[in-house]
Amino acid sequence: MLYTLVTSMSRNQKQAVFAVIDMLFVPITLITSLGLAHPSGLGQLEVLNTLVWMGCLAAIAGALGWSMGLTRLQLNAYEARGMSATLLYSSIMAGAAFVVALASGITFPLRSAIVFGVLTCTVTIGWRILLRHFTVQVYRQGDNQQQILIYGAGKTGRQLLAALREDRSSHPVGFVDDNPALHNLQISGAPVFPSSQLLALVQDRNIDKIVMAMPSTDPSQLGRLANDLRNLGCEVHKIPSFEELIGRGGEVGHQVSPVSVHDLLGRNRLEQELPGISHTFEGQSILVTGAGGSIGSELCRHIASCKPRSLVLLDHSELALYNIEKELSDARLAPRVTAVLGSVSDRDLMHATLAKHGVNIVLHAAAYKHVPMVESNPLIGLSNNVLGTKTIADSARELGVDHFILVSSDKAVRPTNVMGASKRLAELVVQDLAQRSPKTIFSMVRFGNVLGSSGSVVPLFEEQIARGGPVTVTHPDVTRFFMTIPEAARLVLLAGSFAQGGEVFVLDMGDPIPIRTLARRMIEGVGLSVRDNDNPKGDIEIAYSGLRPGEKLHEELLISSEMLPTPHHKILRAQEVALSEFEVANVLKDLRSAVETRQTDAALAVIARWVEQEKTGTIARSG
Repeated sequence: MLYTLVTSMSRNQKQAVFAVIDMLFVPITLITSLGLAHPSGLGQLEVLNTLVWMGCLAAIAGALGWSMGLTRLQLNAYEARGMSATLLYSSIMAGAAFVVALASGITFPLRSAIVFGVLTCTVTIGWRILLRHFTVQVYRQGDNQQQILIYGAGKTGRQLLAALREDRSSHPVGFVDDNPALHNLQISGAPVFPSSQLLALVQDRNIDKIVMAMPSTDPSQLGRLANDLRNLGCEVHKIPSFEELIGRGGEVGHQVSPVSVHDLLGRNRLEQELPGISHTFEGQSILVTGAGGSIGSELCRHIASCKPRSLVLLDHSELALYNIEKELSDARLAPRVTAVLGSVSDRDLMHATLAKHGVNIVLHAAAYKHVPMVESNPLIGLSNNVLGTKTIADSARELGVDHFILVSSDKAVRPTNVMGASKRLAELVVQDLAQRSPKTIFSMVRFGNVLGSSGSVVPLFEEQIARGGPVTVTHPDVTRFFMTIPEAARLVLLAGSFAQGGEVFVLDMGDPIPIRTLARRMIEGVGLSVRDNDNPKGDIEIAYSGLRPGEKLHEELLISSEMLPTPHHKILRAQEVALSEFEVANVLKDLRSAVETRQTDAALAVIARWVEQEKTGTIARSG
């Protein structure tokens, strides 16, 4: 109740409450000052004059506090900025009390005015500090606080503790330190625990994060310690010293972690706008292909929190599959998580997996997506992305799966590379099945580049910046659409709840971003400058390497300009022409023959015949 009351008040309402409290304390401090400094004077005052005198001073206190900005000072900042203002306020109030008393004919000695000023200053500061601590506790009762342990009770750890205490969403439990002399002591009001108690602390206090505040420790030793801490089942973070954060000490300032690329690009965090999707997946048996990839693993995290009946993870990478299975199992996010190691091109495995687990929903994110790699290996790329899609989609239709959602790419629109062409052919296969499936609802989701995913430019730029450059961009004018991994995952899941059959869902991603702008912002985001003709003394150069084989200057999201709305304003439905059943059968027959006979030219001929390409582009021929 208190939390609701406090958080529902506007800023003006809070300022008015502060002014009223200041006014209410005026009569109390006046009477107290008279009683302390001149006890015999109280009985000689005229009651009416005294009330008028106190009322005038209360009004002066309210107006003075408001005009001086005392009521506008946030409680969190009061201790740092409000003391001097309160001292001036109290001095003015003492002078006003003395002057008004003389004008009212009230006996109020100068020493009483001084005592009144001291009491006013003490009370004004005191009630604000008490209220600050009270409101912090109220806010903390309403927030889902993260329990945090600080490893290292040195200067950096103490500064971190002070910062965390100002954060309503965090609760610093205390310090952990290897120095026996500090054990069982209180530092800055927080207890210091020995490292031998870490496991018990994590379990008993439900620790969410351990922050290592030991910037001077040897990096290799920190790495080993971080690895040990992660085995305790909570997040582990490392922070630099505050001297490093502000760039003191030679080149140390260049080691500051980069500003989030999401913030650099101004993404509005669409995942916060999208409605909940848990009702669609709750109690369902769900298969995610490519579960170890960037998009697939994020899909698994979202689905696991929706309380599915079972979640089946499929990937052909043993390491990627192990990592996502371990993450979900450790976090206990799903009641049943099953890992299946294999390829979507294995028909018997797909059929057996869907049948064994009674799968209701298939999210097909498995694909080779690295453009130059697929360009150099076109047959395996086409086999996995097109024939693999056909294999698992056929199994889903035969077994009566409720929903099948294909994760596609903007590179499927008028492609100039084999990867994009393979994704467009996969779309055509799914569109064909959607027309001939009485039970399974087939749909597709198409979006642009995903920030931070494997194969994206962001990790490459971060690595190049860390090495001191240059940062390589293919062309000065190249642009791309960008979205975050959570945005992409939520879009795929939300499309599953909208789908009626055969749709291509597209995200309204705004304007494309020039890659050179992304490179510049990432360089400047770590406190460095771009070296160019205008700034020859800059830190890092942006170098242009030329477009790679099959790479487009500008990506598109739509083949046709016709768009239809969906229940969410940020998601649109494309109106696009599909191939007939006979045409799709020919595509698959010719492609399968080319793959089986290792005829690259024949496979590229299938693309040239059936996939609408950019007029100025061609699919590169690879031997």
